[in-house]
This record gives sequence, C-alpha cells and structure tokens, in this order.
Amino acid sequence: MNLKAKIIVALVIFSACAGAARAQTTAPVSERMASTVMTLWKDSVSSDPARERWGYEQGVLLKGVEAVWLNTGDGRYFNYIQRLTDKFVNDDGTIKTYKQEDYNIDNVLSGRNLLTLYRVTGQEKYRKAAALLREQLRNHPRTSEGGFWHKKVYPSQMWLDGLYMGEPFYAEYAETFNEPEAFDDIAKQFILMEAHARDPKTGLLSHGWDESKQQRWADKTTGRSPNFWGRAMGWYAMALVDTLEHFPADHPKRAELLAILNREAAAIQKFQEPQSGLWYQVVDKAGEKGNYLEASAAAMFVYALAKGVRLGYLPESYMKVAQKGWAGMQKQFVEEAPGGGVNFKGTVSVAGLGGNPYRDGSYSYYLSEKVVTNDAKGVGAFLMAAAEMEAAAGRTAGRGKRVVLDYFFNNEWKKDATGRQITWHYKWEEMDNGGFSTFGHVFNNLGAKTEALRDAPTAQNLKGADVYIIVDPDTPQEAEKPNYVEPAHVKAIADWVKSGGVLLLMGNDVGNAEFDHFNTLAKEFGIQFNKDSKNRVQHDNFIEGLVKVPAGHSIFKNEHSLYLKEISTLALTKPATSVMELNGDHIMAVAKYGRGTVFAVGDPWLYNEYVDGRKLPPEFENYQAAKDLAAWLLGQSR
Repeated sequence: MNLKAKIIVALVIFSACAGAARAQTTAPVSERMASTVMTLWKDSVSSDPARERWGYEQGVLLKGVEAVWLNTGDGRYFNYIQRLTDKFVNDDGTIKTYKQEDYNIDNVLSGRNLLTLYRVTGQEKYRKAAALLREQLRNHPRTSEGGFWHKKVYPSQMWLDGLYMGEPFYAEYAETFNEPEAFDDIAKQFILMEAHARDPKTGLLSHGWDESKQQRWADKTTGRSPNFWGRAMGWYAMALVDTLEHFPADHPKRAELLAILNREAAAIQKFQEPQSGLWYQVVDKAGEKGNYLEASAAAMFVYALAKGVRLGYLPESYMKVAQKGWAGMQKQFVEEAPGGGVNFKGTVSVAGLGGNPYRDGSYSYYLSEKVVTNDAKGVGAFLMAAAEMEAAAGRTAGRGKRVVLDYFFNNEWKKDATGRQITWHYKWEEMDNGGFSTFGHVFNNLGAKTEALRDAPTAQNLKGADVYIIVDPDTPQEAEKPNYVEPAHVKAIADWVKSGGVLLLMGNDVGNAEFDHFNTLAKEFGIQFNKDSKNRVQHDNFIEGLVKVPAGHSIFKNEHSLYLKEISTLALTKPATSVMELNGDHIMAVAKYGRGTVFAVGDPWLYNEYVDGRKLPPEFENYQAAKDLAAWLLGQSR
C-alpha cells in the first residue's frame, strides 16, 4: 500500500471511531439493547454453560438480534447469530443436545436461525440441521384433529406458546424448500388452537387446551385452562404475523388466518391499560390484587400489531395501539445500563401448565413466578418490537409507493437444494451475497412495497409503479436466451418516465455486462455505459474500492466513504448530469426527463455482499448509502 492509501485508511478509521464514540449514547434503543445482549450473553444464553441446551430462548433472542442487523447493516449482529448457533451445529448438520425423540415443540423455534444462516451463507450444515427439525414435525404426536402436542410429556395438549415455537419455522421451511402441501397443515394448527382456546365473551385466548380434559387445570367441558396469560397470547400473535409473511398469497386458508389475527388484535386493544398503554400478566384481571403490568407480553403485542399494520394484515388504526404500548414500554421497562446500553425489566421468567411441581393455571399461580430483568425471551421480543417501531417512525417517504425490480432482462436461473429451478442474482428474495434482500428491506422500512416484474415492461404493467429498477441485463454467458432491451421496451419505459416514473439503471463492468442493447435505453436519457472497468480491487484490499462522497451531496447526505469496485464509467449528454465522479470519470448520473427522473450507476453495488455488513470493513457506509438513495428515489416519484 502506498503512502497516499495509508493516509486515506487512517483518516477513514479515525472518522469512523470518532463517530462511533459520539453515537454510543445516542443510538436507537434497539442497538443499545443489542449491545447489552452481546455483553451479557457474550458466548452463551445460559448462565451455566454446563447446562446449556438447544432451545427456544436462544431462538427468540437471536431473531431479535437479526431484526437489528437487518435495520442497520452492521455485520457484528450477524456474526453474533452465527457464533452462538455454531456452538450447537456440527459440520454434519447434527445438533448438540437436541433429541428428536423428546418431541418438544419448543426445540423447533431455533430452526428459524438455521434457515437465516442457510439462506445467507449457503452452508449445507444449516440446511441439514433445519431438516432434522422439519423431520420432527413429520412425526410429532398430535391430537385427534391433527394439532401438535406441546410436548410428548404433555399428551393431548395444545398451548398458545407452541404456535410460535413451530409454525413460523414450518412455514419458512416449506417456502424455502418447496413444500406447498405443508401450508394446509400450518393453517390447521392456528384454526384448531383458536377454536378450542378462544373465550367468546372477551375474545381472549386461554393459555392451553387439553383434548382429554384429564389435566387438573382443564375445564371438564371445554378443556381450556382457566386464565388468559399475556405472554401466551403474545406468542400466538407473533406466530400469526411471522407465519403469514411466508404463507402463499393465494392459499384458500390465508383469509381465515387473517381473520384470526384481526380477532386477536381486537382483544389486545380491548385490554390495553389506558394510562400506561401496557398489558397485565393476567390480561383480564387488571383490578385484582397482585396483578402487574408485564414486559414481554407488551413487546410481543407491539411487535405483532406494528408488523401486522406494515404488511397490510391489520387496519392502520392498530398502529396507535402499538405506539401507545411502545411509549409505555420505554417509560416503565427500559433503564440505562453501564457502557451506553439499556436493560429490559419486568419479564416474568416462566409460566406453564402441569408438570412437577404441578402448575394449575390458577390466577395465584401466574402471579407466583419470578419477575426478572434481561430475560432472554423478553429481550428478544423487545428487540423485534424496537426494530419495528424505529423503522415505522421513518416510514413516510415510501408510504403507498411501489418499487418494482426487473426479473426479465436479468433472468438467470439455477437449481436449488431440492432440484427446483429458481431465478437468482440481484433478486429481492435472495439473502446470499448476490441478492438484493437488504436493499429491498431498506425500501420496505421506508414504507414502500417491493415487487418483481417478470415480464417485459409495457405501458400496462408499469402503470402504478413509482420506482422501476433494472440491474445488469443478461449476457449470453449468463442466460441461454437473454431477454435483450428492444425498441418497444425503450418506448414503454421512456413514456413511463416522462409521465413521472423514477428509473434506476445499474450496469456492470466490461466482461460482466450486456452493453449494446442496454445502452439503447440509457441513450434516451443522455447516458451511455462505457465498456470499461474502473476502480479495480486486488483480492480484499478494500481501500482500493473507496469512493469519497463530497460534503453537501444532493443524494448521499449522511455518508462519507463508499465502496464501489470494477465500475463501468458513464458518458453523458443532455439531459443527464454527473452526480459522482472518480478520478475524472463520471460514475453516477441523474437525468430529468419529462416529469420523471433517471439515476444511473455503472455497478450493481448495493447487493448484499457490500451492504449487509458481513464483508466490508465498518469504515465503509454502503448500507447508509442504500438508505439515502432509496429515500431520494422515492422522493422523486410523483
């Protein structure tokens, strides 16, 4: 490395360190809570490593950390998830301490972490470990109607907790590995649970149901447990919103699941304590002696309501319920911790039914369990709620807008682990290095809906789109029969831009891009992608890919150090103007065209590898660049 490069590296690192110190106590509460997590549970969620077991508490906690990772692009959070999961997962995919023959549905939940790790890294050990948990569900004991027992040691019983432990994993696994027939079974679990647990007078759900009606806690007529425990209802609400995210849009049972969620949301709202915005440990007994406002239930309700609104499962009015709950949580349960972190108080440590010593489900039983600070279950739910609410606070730029990603000109295919042909490379659903899932998450956090356009663009299918993104159209080496940009496509896109559309063109460097046809489109806006490759990087000498943003930039307002490598430079004529230069070359440009706007860059540089924080040194700020560019694009739309 030459002297100039060393000086640049030093300045970048100094700036990043100074900024980190200033941000430590001003960071969002989700990041401050995550800091506590990674300090308190540095190597293990268990306080006694000798008794450490594969279980649900780690799964809940790491899903919370995952939510913070997705909202920040900070690779430390992903590394933490992987490190704690790898303590259990062997290279052959077996899971330490896990025994399938226990048929404990609690043990399935952490399979969600395995699916994330598989989808991001592609490592087979995670797929194999997830398959073990899927196999458990194939053989798990069931009620006569087909509902999963909570555990083998709790025969004939379904608990609300079990829906969160099993169904979100089951749905994501079925979606990932092409098991469409599984969704009938997944829907059945929710439908049976509500049918047997819901109280028609209050709309609340009993913690458990015993088909045999033999348990001492079970009503001899209904089989229901006698009280409505807040966290149990929280588990069920979270299970619904997380499962629906992976549930087929056209499945005939989807409407029934949405109706169940809306009924539970109504009950949650009905029993929200008016002054604090929180919920009681035993939900419907606010005025009875000893009852208290409980933290984990509040976190779960806030998360489920906010996510349900964001994804369109619930009416917008429920956001007010979530906001009131979120304000109450921060006031009553969040306290400052040493080192700039926070603690989360007020979580009941555990509650169950039956067992030894016997838990009878009575009011006095639910008040007898210990209330603790920084319980992993509560903290995990709090992180998920915090990530939802912090994102919601900035969800204005894209509200009601559609961001459409081209899947026609970029139309590469490959076989997945099941042998199915799937489209890949710069796609919204891809979480691995070459995917656009992080960029899509940024748009979603701004309130926009992300969609794919699999057909050739026309006036009809572009109608209603606010932003249209075309990334790296295929070469003959990438697709057997590439879909080239043709004159009819140019006209449809240009007319759409002229009427107010916002177009993002992302090329690539020579040898990795189709230029001739793509340039016929770019030419309409005074832009040509040059057949070159600038800002080349040797191996992982990342500093060679540094692009410094000048102060006061009109688009990238918040970051200073970007990473772009092997860029196609741009030749510009009116109406295009340069908005970023590197060594005298134009590398980003904007064109105003009619009522619309075009942004062009000679690299697909916002794919996961250089945005999600796992590869680039933290001095580079590509995630922040993605946020700024997405906000700018949405701001240009009509």
